Amino acid sequence: MNDHLRGPQLPPGRGQLSEAAAAYLRGAGRLPRTVTADPYGDDLQLALYLCYELHYRGFAGVEPRYEWDPELLRLRGAMEDRFLTALRADTPGHDSLDDALGALLVEPAEGTGVTHFLCGEGELWHLREYAAQRSLYHLKEADPHAWVLPRLWGRAKAAMAAVEYDEFGGGRAERVHARLFADLMADLGLDTGYGHYLDAGCAEMLAVVNLMSLFGLHRELRAALVGHFADVEITSSPGSRRLAEAMRRTGAGPAAEFFYDEHVEADAVHEQVVRHEVIGGLLEEEPESAGDITFGIDATEFLEGRLARRLLTEWRAGRSSLRAPLAPEMAHTS
Repeated sequence: MNDHLRGPQLPPGRGQLSEAAAAYLRGAGRLPRTVTADPYGDDLQLALYLCYELHYRGFAGVEPRYEWDPELLRLRGAMEDRFLTALRADTPGHDSLDDALGALLVEPAEGTGVTHFLCGEGELWHLREYAAQRSLYHLKEADPHAWVLPRLWGRAKAAMAAVEYDEFGGGRAERVHARLFADLMADLGLDTGYGHYLDAGCAEMLAVVNLMSLFGLHRELRAALVGHFADVEITSSPGSRRLAEAMRRTGAGPAAEFFYDEHVEADAVHEQVVRHEVIGGLLEEEPESAGDITFGIDATEFLEGRLARRLLTEWRAGRSSLRAPLAPEMAHTS
């Protein structure tokens, strides 16, 4: 049984927390007793990512037993408390679930986000960086949301399972969305290894991915995960249309185009199912969950906004958004 040899390599730490967590997973050192790091910063977000990844594929050389190690769970809980407390304090909140959903359904006439930038003026090096950053989620696409299935029932559970079935390829391995994203990465000349770009990913990207695991691994946050999923599905189709156009315009390749073309169609359907059946079914059973669903939507928008500002600030200054450069043949040439 060599499953613990198959995951990605542990990355270097980015501060006291993440260095201690990585050392502990290698069987050396002690974990800190208190957590005072920036809740959105590189150190805490990487340490939290390392803890969460033990519930997915783990890391090469790290024994599977660490998934439920009491000391790691203690540290993870302290980091989660700091992250979640900051999110609840900092996230601009809508007054109602209807307001939050309504805001997602409105496309601004003059969009200024990342997908608008990539569609209108992005170069191939921007698309490569975007794919490298997003690979931290897309190579495990739909996995974090699967945690919610045993925590739902009735209409919500059935509808969520139906959408997840599509995300996992409808029973066809070559159509699993994570596989399609790996094909996109190959078109862009990127390494398709799971977790390969973890060391390069910025703190803002880690926070986006960690939010899904935070919501998914806590039953009390299941409604927030439904809100997160609704945000993803509602905003995916128009954003994917712009990204598909960016891939075509830059000649990224057929697999790169196909990934986003697939999401334009699939997520337009998923959006309806999630709004009417997953959310509708959950509210039918638990009307008091509306506030948590709203928080899931708003927290997702808050963290995606932070990531967008990071990417656009760096790109408009002609700089890389990555912490570590891509391989020489991937480096931007602007």
